[in-house]
Amino acid sequence: MEPVALGLLVFGAALAEPVSRRLARARWPERDPVGALLLWQAVGLAGGLALVASGVVYGVAPLAPTTTGAVGVLVRSLVGGTWPPALGGLHAVALVLALALALRLLGVLAVVTVRTLRARARHRDLLDLLGTPWPQAPGARVLDHPVPVAYCLPGLRSRLVVSAGVLDALDVAQVFAVLTHERTHLRERHDLVVLPFVAWGATAPFVRGMVCAQIAVAALIEMRADDVAAQKADAHELSQALCAMGGAAPAAALSSFTTALDRRLARITDPPAPLPLPLRVLLRLVAVGLVAVPVLAIVL
Repeated sequence: MEPVALGLLVFGAALAEPVSRRLARARWPERDPVGALLLWQAVGLAGGLALVASGVVYGVAPLAPTTTGAVGVLVRSLVGGTWPPALGGLHAVALVLALALALRLLGVLAVVTVRTLRARARHRDLLDLLGTPWPQAPGARVLDHPVPVAYCLPGLRSRLVVSAGVLDALDVAQVFAVLTHERTHLRERHDLVVLPFVAWGATAPFVRGMVCAQIAVAALIEMRADDVAAQKADAHELSQALCAMGGAAPAAALSSFTTALDRRLARITDPPAPLPLPLRVLLRLVAVGLVAVPVLAIVL
């Protein structure tokens, strides 16, 4: 099983660094944001699984011909209070590293999730205290602030927020376009799409590919929301609304603004041709295949 462990290690490292970098620089995701988001999810999940599995596969290799059988032997030995004599020092180190990496990934994800939920809860309380319900848009609240800004606060008790500056600066059609954009974030739970990549980037910030993944996914969810808003509202109105608004939303929120605003505006007014159907199907099959690689390597 040692060659399988080495293959998983190379596979996971490749997804975490060169593949993530190349994918973040690619331009085709603009033509299929949904497919690109699925592929990013697969890259993140498959990369993490492969790196952890490589240590496990190598660590238990001397115990049985298959990984599942070897893990069973190890568990029974540990339950019985003994360490399998067939496992040497390198195998023990591999198992410890795999466990440490798994705990690191899950621990950072848990910490980031808890911090995000707490920040949103505090922000939600402030909104309920300072915001005024807006009858023209059910579920939306208006903040008495002159700077035009709109954002959503995801969660089980989500909030849709616009400032008084938005109502002053935009006409009815433009406000509708902005609200449609933000409702897309809430409806499709883009916060759950971004969160694992925030944790992934925090796990190893020195790995540039992981940081690139977080930035790329954040841009893609904005493109997806732009596409939905441009379909339900007027693309020109949406573009003008985004131009009129500036600034940043709170850290706990999903904002309509990114550093690539000019690129987004150009994409809204002059949308790229969508990927051909066969390529879109192939893209989704590749995403499934990436996740299947470490799973099948462990099972088979």
